[in-house]
Amino acid sequence: MRLTILGGGGFRVPLVYGALLRDHAAGRVTHLTLHDLDPARLAAVARVLADQAADVPDAPEVRTTTDLDDAVRGADFVFSAIRVGGLAGRAADERVALAEGVLGQETVGAGGIAYGLRTVPVAVDIARRVARLAPEAWVINFTNPAGLVTEAMAAHLGGRVVGICDSPVGLGRRVARVLGADPLSARLDYVGLNHLGWLRGLYADGQDVLPRLFDDEALLTSFEEGRLFGAEWLRSIRSVPNEYLHYYYFNRETVAAYQQAGQTRGAFLHEQQARFYDEMTHPATPALTAWDRTRAEREATYMAENREAAGAGEREADDLESGGYENVALALMRAIARDESATLILNVPNGNVPDGTAGGRTLSVLDAAAVIEVPCEVDANGPRALPVSQLTGHEAALVSAVKAVERSVLEAAESGSARAAVRAFALHPLVDSVNVAGRLLDGYRDVHPGLGYLTKR
Repeated sequence: MRLTILGGGGFRVPLVYGALLRDHAAGRVTHLTLHDLDPARLAAVARVLADQAADVPDAPEVRTTTDLDDAVRGADFVFSAIRVGGLAGRAADERVALAEGVLGQETVGAGGIAYGLRTVPVAVDIARRVARLAPEAWVINFTNPAGLVTEAMAAHLGGRVVGICDSPVGLGRRVARVLGADPLSARLDYVGLNHLGWLRGLYADGQDVLPRLFDDEALLTSFEEGRLFGAEWLRSIRSVPNEYLHYYYFNRETVAAYQQAGQTRGAFLHEQQARFYDEMTHPATPALTAWDRTRAEREATYMAENREAAGAGEREADDLESGGYENVALALMRAIARDESATLILNVPNGNVPDGTAGGRTLSVLDAAAVIEVPCEVDANGPRALPVSQLTGHEAALVSAVKAVERSVLEAAESGSARAAVRAFALHPLVDSVNVAGRLLDGYRDVHPGLGYLTKR
């Protein structure tokens, strides 16, 4: 089986290769193609992969290329993990937003919108090429903002593009553990959009054990989200939010923490990874050792500003362990390629439901084409959304508002409309002014020449 990774020079690619190395079953990935625009980054990552494969006799063959058509042609699966503008672009997104007193995080608020406006045109071009050069391939999208980008690609690939994220996996694992349930067999009632979802139930042996969490102070404060949101707030909403909802529920505190920080997350990662790739220009550098050291530092500082604002303390060892998107991607590929049924939380169209489902949609507040993040049953035919609880009032309001923002981003990317781009900023719950929205677009066009296409009214 042939897998292509777009963004193959990215820092997290060795996580995916590590998962592939652990798979020795029939039908596994045997050929891996890494594509990136930067040959030096490709060479650095290829060295790390070579170290990983040193003692694995049946390791997938790896090749690198800077030619997108060559990378896509003949692939069975295409894993999209591109970052348009690189980490320098992410750092600029944060600076422009914080200068206006609003959040610049790469998938949430103003920063997420700017990232989407840069990324959607590139993702659409990729989708068109895959449709032409590898029409039978499945695209697994991890490019952020994952839900928005998946919806953009679905317009050209239909149901053959699936978005993945590791946040719901980690949330479900942590909650299952504190409740004494098996994380592998527990059924999660999780619903929302990418980086905007809630765990509404957790079923073990057919019983929803999540309500027990809200009645036990020790349990509520024993895991990452409990410390991040606080026991009282979780009792109030009677669900466990995805960690990214901290940006919504505690927005003022988080923005203040970002403004007071010595450097933004994007700037930190830009400097950190620049050091890694610079190290890798020296032939004597032990590639895997350097990568492991850099990854440990990266994971330990994840969402540091949010934890500081919440007084949540340092991340615990269980929250740093691997088990994220690379395993979701591998499980998805296995289920499709081998027709092995699996249940995964994925980003799929709201209308991607089994035949005969009442209303033909998973969430009643959104249309069938809207990409949502919910548990799905996956086999050789791809994913089908499983039934979930309907959104409560405030959840439905947030999801509907953010989906309206995403649709404005898609309109702007397709038409080049600056007016639609300003609307996207202005409609977001974390941007509270039309005037600020206009200044944000001006600021982003100043620092990102690629947004010069937004000229029409």
